Amino acid sequence: MLSKTRPRFAVVGNPENRRVVMFTRAVADAGLPAPRITAWTDVLRDGGAAFAADEVVRLDSPGENAAVDRALRGADDPTRVEGGARWYARFTAAVRTLTGGIRLDDPDELAVLFDKRLCHRALDEAGVPVPASPTTGGGVPVRGWDDVRSLMDAHGMPRVFLKPAHGSSASGVVAVETAGPGRVRAATSVERDADGRLFNSLRIQRSTSETELAALVDALAPDGLHIERWWPKASLGGSRSADLRVVVVAGRATHAVVRTSRSPMTNLHLGGRRGDLTAAVTAAGDRWSIALEICERAAACFPGTLCVGVDLLPAVGWRRFAVGEVNAFGDLLPGITGLPGSGAEGLDAYAAQVAAVQHPRHPRNRSRT
Repeated sequence: MLSKTRPRFAVVGNPENRRVVMFTRAVADAGLPAPRITAWTDVLRDGGAAFAADEVVRLDSPGENAAVDRALRGADDPTRVEGGARWYARFTAAVRTLTGGIRLDDPDELAVLFDKRLCHRALDEAGVPVPASPTTGGGVPVRGWDDVRSLMDAHGMPRVFLKPAHGSSASGVVAVETAGPGRVRAATSVERDADGRLFNSLRIQRSTSETELAALVDALAPDGLHIERWWPKASLGGSRSADLRVVVVAGRATHAVVRTSRSPMTNLHLGGRRGDLTAAVTAAGDRWSIALEICERAAACFPGTLCVGVDLLPAVGWRRFAVGEVNAFGDLLPGITGLPGSGAEGLDAYAAQVAAVQHPRHPRNRSRT
């Protein structure tokens, strides 16, 4: 991507955020000048930002900042679920106001990465295994529960995940199981307050009421919904289901963390736990290299983006894998260093990205052992 070994970095992010702090530390550890940091609040207030032609520009997550979230989502509480479509429109517009520099995050690719329907289509068209979906590409209207139930019936999907099209961190996700008319079971990260507003909860909410489920889905639908067949995940450590977040830097799978849970959502903030990566590699056996290759194929759909986080779903028995999502800002794996043979051994995900910019053949130029 770059030919010079002493790049001058610039970062667009929330300066106080640990992501920016960790990336800044990685730059310093590489013996490079501290990156110039432009706050998302300034970008949104000023209508853009400009960068010098030789600045290497990295975008970081606009999350975890109440003022930025308010500007993007239009809601007064960052834990609110509603406003995803508004957030998407304003964020992608803000990204396009950035000019100059050498970009590590392609604006058009970000627009796809932050729409689960478009991302699913890009993966599917590239032959990357993904859970079946009737909403791939976003052409099928999902106006509420009646549409969801009709699509589930038409496609033979008694168990599905409903995902807000522009959500992240399991915000607004609903896992649905049906067993005949009026018989449903749902698990979700959403809870309602007394006024009916939707908020993200740190505890999984469960319901067997179709009336409650219909009201929830009807409230989520205006921001856009993506429907996926419920992938039968493998287990690790007894009864806990497992998936993996795999970071791909410059085309190579460099870092991985296992997430396990007794609920359908494995996100760590929802009660998931980090699992034993060695045990997962052992369970996958000779399929482990294929699993990493699938992640690399998913990342290859976004060649203008230096780093993505791939959510990899192992099927029961660890013999098949699918990609659940590809995340633009999916590199926050504190304490995790590079996979053996990745070329990023001893480096965290941020240091691996700095090295990839300094040495364009890193870490792609290393073979796995």
